This record gives sequence, C-alpha cells and structure tokens, in this order.
Amino acid sequence: MTGTQGFAEIRFKGTHKDYFTYEAMDLAPGTHVIVEADRGENLGEVGALGAIAQRKCSSSGGCSTPTPEKRILRTARPDEISRAESLRDDERRVCTETRKLVDKHNLKMKVTEAEWQFDRNKLLIYFTAEQHVNFRKLVRDLARTFRTRIELRQIGVRDEAALLGGVGRCGRELCCSTWLPELKPVSLQLAKDQRLSLNPAQISGCCGRLMCCLMYEHRAYVEARRRFPREGKILHTPRGEERVVTVDIWRETVTLRDSEGLRRSVALETLKREVSSSSSAVEVSTEDWSAEGEESRS
Repeated sequence: MTGTQGFAEIRFKGTHKDYFTYEAMDLAPGTHVIVEADRGENLGEVGALGAIAQRKCSSSGGCSTPTPEKRILRTARPDEISRAESLRDDERRVCTETRKLVDKHNLKMKVTEAEWQFDRNKLLIYFTAEQHVNFRKLVRDLARTFRTRIELRQIGVRDEAALLGGVGRCGRELCCSTWLPELKPVSLQLAKDQRLSLNPAQISGCCGRLMCCLMYEHRAYVEARRRFPREGKILHTPRGEERVVTVDIWRETVTLRDSEGLRRSVALETLKREVSSSSSAVEVSTEDWSAEGEESRS
C-alpha cells in the first residue's frame, strides 16, 4: 500500500501488539518498523496490514477509535534492528537485578519478564502476584538503578506462559507463545462436552489453567453429538423400551439397556432405522432425540 493511509498491526515482545497508521510506505508482514511510543519511539514487527489488521483490531477490542492516533514513522535500519536485539539480551540482566530488589523489599511478587522501549526511555517489567502489592519503594529503586521511567505491569499466569514460552504435553511449543493470536477464556464445560477426564492434571497446561486447545475441536464434538440421542433417553425399538447408556461418536455406535438390564451396542444408522420402524415412532422422532440435551448444554 503506497500513497494512501494504511492500517497496520504491530507486534512487540511476547504477545504485546498495537495498531498504527502509516503513509507512503511499502510494508509487508515481517517488516521491522519504528513507531511512535509514549514519550519516544519503539521498534516492532508488522503482523498484519489493511483490512486484515482492521478486523483483528475490531475483534480484539484494541481499537478505541476508528483510526489509531499513533503512527509508523519509518522502516527500521539494520543497525536499529541490531540495537533492539542487544536490548533483548540486556533484559535478562534487568530481570536478575529486579528480583534482587524484590527480595530486598520482601515483596510477594514474581518477576516474569522485562521489556526495554527501543529508545530506552521506558522499562516495562511484567510480574505475577496472588494479592495486591505495594511496590512504590521498589519503583523508586528501579528508577535509580536503570535511570529510566519504570512501569510495573501485573499479568495472569496464562499471560506469563505466553511470555516465557515452553513445551506442552503434546510435545510442541505452547500455542499461546507461538501462533495463538489472543488468549480467550476456557471453561470446564468444553472438557465435559468432549467427554474428557475432569482430572485437572490431565486437562491443564503449563500455566496450571485449562489448556487452550480444548477449544479447537469443541464445535466438531457438539455438531457430532447432535446426531446421537442423549444419555438417559428412552427409545422405543422393536425390542421394546431401551435406555441410552453411552454414545461413541468415533465408532458411530450407541449402547442401550433394556428393562431387564441387558445391554447391546448398535450402529447409529441401524438404531435410527429401528426407531423409525417402531410402532411408537410418532411419539419418539429421531429428529428431536438430542434436542433436550443441546438445550441443557446451552
């Protein structure tokens, strides 16, 4: 996009991102740029442009105004990119020094990560804490130590995992620290709908919260469940009244139990034909046999 005002999503360290406008620049995702920041400049990487960036901004609630007030100033030079990399290396020293000061003030907080603004006019320090922390004295010591403006930002354990990264139980890098665009709430109902174990040790991620990947296949499970009768439903078949015990969406089978306690497993399509051919088919239709279960889930 050249010659006109453009809209861009700019990514910074970790999952931090913001939205900017730009003019007369030929940009592409992955380009390093210098942008306006609080009392200075910062370096970031283009994540998305144009309509894609605008949709992401609207969906994430990151657009407080139709047009962002901050602008992209220019593309970053190679020496500026090298300087930013040296700042990333220095952030490990910052975390070490900050932890020492936290111990000195006996504060119950865990320093997670640090982030220098490109022009070193601001130092952002991320931390987690279970309760409110009075860190006024700590901020004064940090300002004297690093001689810049200090901002302490409290984050949750899921954001901490996204910042630090790691490997999940699947053997791959954490979704939240690689490709996942934003962290959304994950409820226990997702695990229940997928018939997963409710043992927290088996469905929790490195952060100790429910795994984000529980959301990925949830819709497919819900859609598949609509084809099956709900557990506990009494169906009228040629064998009489039979109660649905369990369903297996992978094998396409339904386990039934009759009034005498005898069980049998039958293919879903076979069961539909049995119910349709039953003399009571008018009372129990295969079209509504899972409707009640869907209502209870919603």
